[in-house]
Amino acid sequence: MTVVPVETTADSSALEWRRGLPRKRMAAASVIVDDKDDGRVLLVRPTYRPGWDLPGGVVEQDEAPLAAARRELAEELGLDRAPGRLLAVDWVPPSPQRTEGLIVVFDGGRLTREEAGRIRLPADELAAWSFAAADQLPDLMAPLLARRVAACLAARAAGTTVYLEDGVLPG
Repeated sequence: MTVVPVETTADSSALEWRRGLPRKRMAAASVIVDDKDDGRVLLVRPTYRPGWDLPGGVVEQDEAPLAAARRELAEELGLDRAPGRLLAVDWVPPSPQRTEGLIVVFDGGRLTREEAGRIRLPADELAAWSFAAADQLPDLMAPLLARRVAACLAARAAGTTVYLEDGVLPG
């Protein structure tokens, strides 16, 4: 005998309910520090907007944030490295320029001079990369990004993970 599953009203209602759930934009990034000075973080300068940022990008449909961070390191820097522990989750509220989102930041480890020499940027996406000290961040990037990167560097140094809202510890 062949059993054919029949969709019940409850199944249909649950599916409709799930389809109506909010979807958040999500991105993943990595904090990579200079092997000679772990207070200096690797930044990239996108071609499509002003300022500097961490290497990273959008988490694609059905992709885990850790996998996205690794993929972005390969795509943006030509580096095949698995990001380490979670440093921060930052909830970014909606604004006229963007929807709300979650940014997941991982510890990308230390970059040696030899590894730095192998960095290859996609010319259509990134114009440059550089190491920057924490006190330079406000001059190089948007305030939200500077707050997030500074919080991630502090979490990395303390061996902790932080939850942020708009780049700030809540409370």
